[in-house]
Amino acid sequence: METVRTTCPYCGVGCGVLARPDGGPVAGDAAHPASGGRLCSKGSALAETTGLADRLLHPEVNGRRASWDAALDTVAEGFRRALASHGPEGTALYVSGQLLTEDYYAANKLAKAALGTANIDSNSRLCMASAVAAHTRAFGEDLVPGIYEDLELADLVVLVGSNLAWCHPVLYQRLAAARAARPEMKLIVLDPRRTASCEGATLHLPLRPGSDVALFAALLVHLHDNGFADAAFLASRTEGLEPTLQAARAVAAEAPALTGLAPSLIQAFCSLFARHPKVVTLWSQGVNQSSAGTDKANALINCHLLTGRIGAPGMGPFSITGQPNAMGGREVGALSTMLAAHLRQDRPEDVALLRDYWRAPALPEKPGLKAVDLFGALAAGRIGALWVMGTNPAVSLPRGDAVRAALRKAPFLVVSENSWRAETLDMAHVRLPALSWGEKDGTVTNSERVISRQRRFLPPPGEARQDWWILAEVAKRLGHGGFAWNGPADIFREHATLSGLGNKGTRRFDISALAALDDAGYDAMPPTRWPCPADGPAPARLLGTEDQQAHRLRFVATPFRAPAESVTGEFPLRLMTGRLRDQWHTMTRTGAVPRLMAQAPEPLLTLNPGDAPAPEGSLVQVESPHGKAVLRLKLDPGMQPGCGFVPMHWTARFAPAARVNASMGGTPDPVSGQPELKHVPFRARPFAAGWHGFLIAQQNYGTDLAPWCAVSPVEGGWRHELAGRETPAEAFARLRALLPEGEWMLLEDTAAGLHRAVLLDGDRLAAAIAVAPEPALPPRDWLASLLTGGVPESRRAALLAGRPVGGPPPSPTICVCHGVREDAICGAIRAGACSVAAIGEATRAGTNCGACRPEIAALLARVQAEAPAAESPVPEPA
Repeated sequence: METVRTTCPYCGVGCGVLARPDGGPVAGDAAHPASGGRLCSKGSALAETTGLADRLLHPEVNGRRASWDAALDTVAEGFRRALASHGPEGTALYVSGQLLTEDYYAANKLAKAALGTANIDSNSRLCMASAVAAHTRAFGEDLVPGIYEDLELADLVVLVGSNLAWCHPVLYQRLAAARAARPEMKLIVLDPRRTASCEGATLHLPLRPGSDVALFAALLVHLHDNGFADAAFLASRTEGLEPTLQAARAVAAEAPALTGLAPSLIQAFCSLFARHPKVVTLWSQGVNQSSAGTDKANALINCHLLTGRIGAPGMGPFSITGQPNAMGGREVGALSTMLAAHLRQDRPEDVALLRDYWRAPALPEKPGLKAVDLFGALAAGRIGALWVMGTNPAVSLPRGDAVRAALRKAPFLVVSENSWRAETLDMAHVRLPALSWGEKDGTVTNSERVISRQRRFLPPPGEARQDWWILAEVAKRLGHGGFAWNGPADIFREHATLSGLGNKGTRRFDISALAALDDAGYDAMPPTRWPCPADGPAPARLLGTEDQQAHRLRFVATPFRAPAESVTGEFPLRLMTGRLRDQWHTMTRTGAVPRLMAQAPEPLLTLNPGDAPAPEGSLVQVESPHGKAVLRLKLDPGMQPGCGFVPMHWTARFAPAARVNASMGGTPDPVSGQPELKHVPFRARPFAAGWHGFLIAQQNYGTDLAPWCAVSPVEGGWRHELAGRETPAEAFARLRALLPEGEWMLLEDTAAGLHRAVLLDGDRLAAAIAVAPEPALPPRDWLASLLTGGVPESRRAALLAGRPVGGPPPSPTICVCHGVREDAICGAIRAGACSVAAIGEATRAGTNCGACRPEIAALLARVQAEAPAAESPVPEPA
C-alpha cells in the first residue's frame, strides 16, 4: 500500500513519518532531514492513537447534538454578545502548538482582524514564551540561529534544563551518534535532577532550581577576564556589554552560594566552555518555565555573544521547542504579544502594514492578555466569550482548581477538540469536533526553522472539520470578508506573501519564495528551512558572518532573581514538574496506548532517600501553598536533596488526586508571561489509608472507585490502582460487587486484612482484585497479561499469588519501541553482552529511538556489579 509522507505531531524535533491510509503501523521517513528515519516511542505508536474511541464526532450546543450551521451560528452570536457587553477586550481565544500553521493563522486573523482583540494566546506561553522574549531582546526578532547539524559538529554541547534523552529522543540520538564517532566531544548537563541525559555526560552540574542566571554570570565573567572575548565581533556586531558585565559581576562571586554548587565544579564548567570554541548551548523548559525564564535565556545567550560563538557551524545558543508547531504559531503571531509574520506591535508602520493587508480597521495596537492573566480575567468576569482550541487548560495551567472554576463560570465557552479525554470539554457551552493528526492537512515548523507538510491520510470521521474551516465560517458570520479560503494552500500563500511585504531584510522570517506555490506545489512541498525570500537564497545559520542581513545583537543585563516563592519551615522542599519519556501533555492521545503507559502506570513523586517521609512504594500527599496531590513515592539517589519531581501529565480522567499543576503557583515571568512550573515550595506527608488495592479488568470502571485511584490501559483491559479509608474487608466487598457473577477464586484472611479474588470467564481471566492494609500487593504485570490469553488449568492455582509457579512474573518493559522487558536485557547481559550496543544486537532494545539506552546502561552496570567475582587462586604454601 502506498504510504503518505507526513510529520509527527509530538515534540518540536519535527520527525518525518511514513503513514498508511489503512491506519497500519507507521515508520520513520529516512528522507526527512530532521530525523533520518528515526521515531521515538511515542512516534512509533502513532498508529495506535488514530482510533475513534473517545472521539468527539458531532457539534454540540448546551450538551445536545446540533448541526454545524446551528453550532456556528451559536458561536458567532455568543461572540457578538460579548463584543456588545464587554468590548473587543472581553473576547479571547486560547489556542495550541498542536494546531497546524494554517489553522493558527486563521485563529490569529479571526481574533485580531474580525474581533479586534489581541486576546489570543497559546499553550506555547507555557513552554516557549521566555525563549521568544529572550530572542527578541538579544536578536531583535524571535529566531533560532542554529540548526540540528550544529549539535553534531560541536566539540562541546551544554544541555540546560533539558532532559533531551526523554523529551527529544531522536535529537539526543543524533548527539549520541556524534559522540560515539568523536569520543573527544564533551557533554555537560545543567539540571537539578540526574536525568537519563546525564548518562555518559562529561559533567553534570546539579544546580539549585532557579539559579541558572548566577551560573551563567560566573561564566560570563570568567570568559571576559580570561581573554576569551571576541573583540572584533563585539565591536562590529554587538551593543550593551558594559552594563551586562556589571550586572554579572554583582552576581558571579555569589554563584556557589546561589547555585549550591562547589566552586571547583563551577570552575570546571567555565574552563570546559572556554576551551571549546565550537560549543552549542541547548535549552528547554527547565530554563523557560520560570519566573526569571527570560533572564535565564539571555544570560546564556550573553556568553555566546561575548565569544562570538553564534551563527557558525557547531556553535550557538539553541532553544528546542516542546510542541510540534510552537514555532509555526510564533511565525503567524498567534500570541497576545505578537503580530503575524514577525511584525511588531511596538512599530506603528508594522501595525499599519498588517491593518491594510487584512483590511482590518479595528486591528489592536497593544498587546493582549497572556495565558495566566487571561484566565484571571475570566475568573474576574472581564471575559464574555472564550474559545479554547486544541488544548486542555483545565489540566495544564498552574493553580488548576482556580482555572477550572473560571472555566465553569465563563459566560460563553467554546471548545474545539477531538477527544473527550480533554477535561476542558466538560465546561463548554459549545463543543466543536476538530480533525486529529492523520485527518488534517497543512504545515508545521520545527525547532530548526524547517517547515514540513503534515498530510492527510485518513478520512474525516463523523462530522469533524479542520480548525481553519471552523474559524473561517465563524468569521464570515461576523461579517468579515477576508476568510474566503478554499483550502490550506490558500492560507499558506497568504501567510507567505505577508512575510515578504515591506521586508527587505528587516524581518528574518521571510518565506515569500513559497508564496507562488500552486496547489500541486504545496502538496509536494519538501521540508524547507526559512528564511527563503523571493529575491534569492539565504544562509541556513543566522546571525553569523555568512548572514549579511543580521541585526545588531544586544547584550541584556540579567541581575539574579530567586524563584518567586521561597522554601519555608512549613514548606521546606522544592517541587519541579516535567515530562515522562512515553507520555505527551495531558495524555489525551498517549494515555490510551497500553505500551506507552507501561513505563509509569501510576503517578509518582521522586525524592532523594534523605527526604523520604515514608518507605518507597507508599502513597504520599504533596502539599504546596496552592494545592495538594497524592502520588506513589519513588526514591532516587540522583535526585538533588531538598527537591522533588512529579510528571505533569496526570489528569482527572486517569488519576484525579494526582493533578499536580493544581499545586503549582505559576508566578509569571515579568517579561515573557511564562509561568513558574519548575519551582514551588512543598512538603510531603504519608497519605493515611485504611486499605490499598488494585483491580485488573476487561473494562474501565472509572476513577471513582476510591479516594485515590490511578487508571491505565493494559492489553485487553484496564488496571486500577486504589487506596481508601474503609476497612480492607469493606473495600473488597464493594469492589467484588461491581463485577459480574461468574467463576470466582477467593483467598481471604480477614484478621490480617488480606483479600484476593480472581474472576474467570471460561479459560480467560476476566478480573483480578487484591486488597491489603499496606501497599505491598501481588505483582500486576503477569495477571494483566492474562486478559488477552488463556489461563491453563495448571496455572490457575498461581492466579491468587499473582505470579506463575516456578518463576518470576514478567518484568517491566524497558524498550517500548520493541517491547523488550528488563528480564530479557538482564539475560543478554548474563549471556555475555557487555555493552549497550551488544545488548541491542541481542534483543533489539534501544535500537529504534534510543530513549531507553540510559536505562539499559544502568541495568548493565547493575548486573555486572551483581556478578560474583572470579575466585582468586589459593597461594601455595611456602
